[in-house]
Amino acid sequence: MSGPAARIAAQAKLNLHLRILAREESGYHSIETIFHRIDLADEILVETSERGRSIDVAGAETGPAEKNLAFRAAAAYSIRAGWPKGFRIELTKKIPIGAGLGGGSSDAAGVLRTLDFLSPQPLGENALIEIGASLGADVPFLASSAVMALAWGHGERMMGFPPLPSYDLALVTPEFSVSTADAYRWLDEDRAAASASEYSPLAIDPLSLSTWAGVSSFARNDFEPVVIARHPRLAGYLERLRHSRAIFVQMTGSGSTMFGVLDSPPNYAPIPEEHRGQVTTTKTSIDVVQPVRVG
Repeated sequence: MSGPAARIAAQAKLNLHLRILAREESGYHSIETIFHRIDLADEILVETSERGRSIDVAGAETGPAEKNLAFRAAAAYSIRAGWPKGFRIELTKKIPIGAGLGGGSSDAAGVLRTLDFLSPQPLGENALIEIGASLGADVPFLASSAVMALAWGHGERMMGFPPLPSYDLALVTPEFSVSTADAYRWLDEDRAAASASEYSPLAIDPLSLSTWAGVSSFARNDFEPVVIARHPRLAGYLERLRHSRAIFVQMTGSGSTMFGVLDSPPNYAPIPEEHRGQVTTTKTSIDVVQPVRVG
């Protein structure tokens, strides 16, 4: 017998800034990043039930159900809350996979937020962030109520900020993806070859987080040079975005998506016609999309 159900648009994210700090004894790295939601989103329906657990995915191949982050998030919520016993998830993928846009993480966070919305005894945002931290570094932010946040540690420590003004975005996503595990391995290899040993966090002036110009004045992505070294064509995408009226251009996450923040309509002339199918236009978000009950 099915129970209450709800839909949510699970927003993707950009890393406007991403420092990878020293590798810890655990093998994981601490990070320092600035997250910002965007309007590009996967569509999720979550239906609770007394028994049975399933996920149906359209739009992309995401592998076995038990490895899908949305499925794992629902199972983790059920363990923490003791509810629901069963669930059915319908997931329509629109966020590219392995692109640095947090697609899997947004799905996990969307499921967590939707289940808490439906729950007769909600766990609350702090608990969702704790569950999210066990699933990945992007999930805590996407499970939170923040549109923009400075995050550090393993992504679970956050300070929210008001969203930046909504601007158009051009996202260039090549036909290949970049594994996060590969990106970390390449980064460690390049740093070892350079005999680099110390990576200090950047002192960020909170006032600089109120404008796109302020963020772009210091922003960097430590993954960008190491990923471009293995995929040189990405450098060309960055250059074309810079000439398409973008005021801020960078790689997001571990790639492979390059983004350009636009303060005017994009100029597609610098982008060869054969590559225009890899360009997605959307906007930066000014709010967090909430679940909507459907049954």
